[in-house]
Amino acid sequence: MSGFVYIVGAGPGDPKLLTIRALECLQLADVILYDRLVNPLILQHAKKEAQLIYCGKEPGKHGLIQQEINEALVNHAKNKKLVVRLKGGDPFVFGRGAEEALFLKEHDVSFEIVPGISAGIAAPAYAGIPVTHRDFSNSFAIVTGHGREDKGQDFLRWDALVQIDTIAFYMSVGNIEFIAQKLITHGKAAHTPVAVIEWGTTERQRTITGQLATISEQIVAEQIKNPAMILVGDVVQLHDQIAWFKEKLTIS
Repeated sequence: MSGFVYIVGAGPGDPKLLTIRALECLQLADVILYDRLVNPLILQHAKKEAQLIYCGKEPGKHGLIQQEINEALVNHAKNKKLVVRLKGGDPFVFGRGAEEALFLKEHDVSFEIVPGISAGIAAPAYAGIPVTHRDFSNSFAIVTGHGREDKGQDFLRWDALVQIDTIAFYMSVGNIEFIAQKLITHGKAAHTPVAVIEWGTTERQRTITGQLATISEQIVAEQIKNPAMILVGDVVQLHDQIAWFKEKLTIS
């Protein structure tokens, strides 16, 4: 039997948000290469003899660089292993899952993509914020908070982005002042509501809400760190009414 790779989304943090298909893959895997934001409880579903390989990336600390990850996937599959590449959220939402799939394709390794629940939807839901609502938002965008270094800092179509009712920014805490300035410059009102959800869907979750013009100052004052989802739009007004998840701290 030849090897096979499952590129699997582990969901946003709460281990109960793992999909049934993801669970099946974990239980079958001989090798699991997992990212930093994967809840350790999810790894308990692996069989005892499975090899676990940490591939996490964080500022200044990298487990394996991307090329090494790609090569490890191919090598284990070529050695007739069932491999799970386990990623936080969804593998095709800022997860480099497509890059890994292309590498596998180039090396004639069979694979399956297993979608996961993305933090851009789940974290707001746990904070009581719908990303769409008939009275507040008919459009929704998910956006990375930083671009590739070779493309520079000004990497988004801001003129188009400001037309979207609700915008979820991933990986944006360190760049929020620049993002807020760009949105305001291109037409978003300075008083547009903003929510910042730290460690969404986990027992460490906390939410702060504010306005676009001042949210960067609040993030510094409250010492918000990654992982955090930043949501911009009028739907944030519903936070106080719909909030249901018991958080570490809520500030409005």
